[in-house]
Amino acid sequence: MPDVQVLVNEFIIKLKKRKVEGSQETAKLTAELLRSVISQQRVPYNNQAGALIDAIKAVGEKLIAANPVELAVGNIVRRVLHIIREEDLSLTTAAVAGLNLSAVSDDEDDGEQEDHPVLSAAAVAAAARSTLRPPSLQTLLEDMPDSAAIPQSSSSGGDSEGKSKSADKSSRTRRLKHDIIEAVNELIQDICTCHEQISEQAVEHIHQNEVILTLGRSRTVMEFLCAAKEKKRSFRVFVAEGAPRYQGHVLAKELVARGLQTTLITDSAVFAMISRVNMVIVGAHAVMANGGVIAPVGLNMVALAAQRHAVPFVVLAGTHKLCPLYPHNPEVLLNELKSPSELLDFGEFSDCMDFGSGNGSPLLHVVNPAFDYVPPKLVSLFITDTGGHNPSYMYRLIADYYSADDLVVQRRPVSGN
Repeated sequence: MPDVQVLVNEFIIKLKKRKVEGSQETAKLTAELLRSVISQQRVPYNNQAGALIDAIKAVGEKLIAANPVELAVGNIVRRVLHIIREEDLSLTTAAVAGLNLSAVSDDEDDGEQEDHPVLSAAAVAAAARSTLRPPSLQTLLEDMPDSAAIPQSSSSGGDSEGKSKSADKSSRTRRLKHDIIEAVNELIQDICTCHEQISEQAVEHIHQNEVILTLGRSRTVMEFLCAAKEKKRSFRVFVAEGAPRYQGHVLAKELVARGLQTTLITDSAVFAMISRVNMVIVGAHAVMANGGVIAPVGLNMVALAAQRHAVPFVVLAGTHKLCPLYPHNPEVLLNELKSPSELLDFGEFSDCMDFGSGNGSPLLHVVNPAFDYVPPKLVSLFITDTGGHNPSYMYRLIADYYSADDLVVQRRPVSGN
């Protein structure tokens, strides 16, 4: 198995060079990399979950910095951190329940309840609240009164007890990592199948003889439309070309190849054609905690046209695109500028240089943003792998996938004595 640090460095280079395209592929590769980090991470007997969280945060911080615009990277890092906390809490709760059952069983056998230690409510509550204090058995035993300690009959008994505790700790470590890796595998599976799960809902939203408008190219949108076509729904699709990358041309050809009636229009014709449209269906780059959408450039214009004509504006997004941050958070980089050559050829641009000024500064500046921000008030419905949701519900849905402690992915500072 290759060294995990080599894998991390290779993936960071790919992110910096924008070699990984698409939020789904980025999320999948990020989850697979973090799974390798967890698998190869050596954890101490004490604070096992804390060690794993620090390792994931150390790697996640580098991945996010490599491509801060691709919010799917940070989303998956936070999802994995949430998985670690949840699995550790599950083991902690099971350990507390096991100790309670053991205490009840001993009381029934001996009939002398006062001779056995009883876990304080504070100890149980502390163990249940904290997911960063494993092994929980040791934590709970430390909270017992001194008088409850069981005397050791001999040194050999003490040695066997020590070996038993060591075996329990080793077993718990293996079980924690196993449960976390299994949960990450489920996350990867969800990422890979998000298109299918979203497209299964198409027949509930697209009806006979409707006209659907979309912009640019989104695989999720394509699978969604084709799923409705396979259910014998007859409808027409207007595709705005999505200048300056013209991904709408690619989508239009793909839809025609799948047997859908398709009309390709320019972006500037959206407002003129929107009155004939029954529904706008688009993809998303990311969905923020307030229900706002970071989407390909031009979609805010489409959303405003849809609102003006009371046309539903539907956004398709897998759960890996749900971001727990708000647009105003400093960790969020909403946009990036693409090459000016997509708008203007470099040879034509050279004609606009002012060589008379001496420094050759251009009189023409080309700005080519990649994304738009669509506020939640312009969105009618979100369709994710888990179903349809109103924009006002997104913050509750997002809260199910992330922990509040992980919103800022940064390692805890190590304090020196």
